[in-house]
Amino acid sequence: MPLTVEWHDVALRLTLTVAAGLLFGVNRSERGRAAGLVTIVLVCLAASVSMIQVNLLLSMAGKAIDSFVVLDLMRLPLGILTGMGFIGAGAVLRRGEMIRGVTTAATLWIVTVIGLCFGGGQLALGVAASALGLLALWGLKKVEARISQDRNATLILRSVEDGPTEEEVRVQLLATGCRITSWDVTYQRTEAPSRRTLRCEVEWHGAHSDLQPPAALQQLARQPNVQMLRWKT
Repeated sequence: MPLTVEWHDVALRLTLTVAAGLLFGVNRSERGRAAGLVTIVLVCLAASVSMIQVNLLLSMAGKAIDSFVVLDLMRLPLGILTGMGFIGAGAVLRRGEMIRGVTTAATLWIVTVIGLCFGGGQLALGVAASALGLLALWGLKKVEARISQDRNATLILRSVEDGPTEEEVRVQLLATGCRITSWDVTYQRTEAPSRRTLRCEVEWHGAHSDLQPPAALQQLARQPNVQMLRWKT
């Protein structure tokens, strides 16, 4: 960080800051995240302005103790980083077993650091961090989508009494490579014909982008005695 800073330096830092915020913000907005374009740009800009303010005050630090109060200038950016922890935590949502917003919180964190870099005059470091961060958001997302991982789903099947037996359903699930983690059957004999509702939790290893139910279950749903089959991932 230079001891003195000219206004053309300030303009360059703010330009790079807004450009980085726009690039990260577009990525979040196109995915419909809560912290979108405006939020990302404002966070990055706030971090940059705080470091520019520190830089402008830098020439006032280190004076004789009897001239004015010695300034601890790094408290300002440290406070910015601390505050970002609360904003990032607010972006994380949990719905049952699913957690959303972690990547958005990490994006807010990286754009804060990038803003501090540009605001402090470390332009090369800020550009490098922006390039690597955008590579992670746009490039690694595609790689991550191709990586096989543990998946979970819920199967609910309702049929009349002479529909597929529990053993037939179990065999078809196991044949698809699924592991059955829970099994629940409800019999309803108050109506004619009596009905049976089967609910089970399954696990398997597959690509995150694969949301289609196994082909064997689609064939099972076409059987005449099956009234309803639901597959929820």
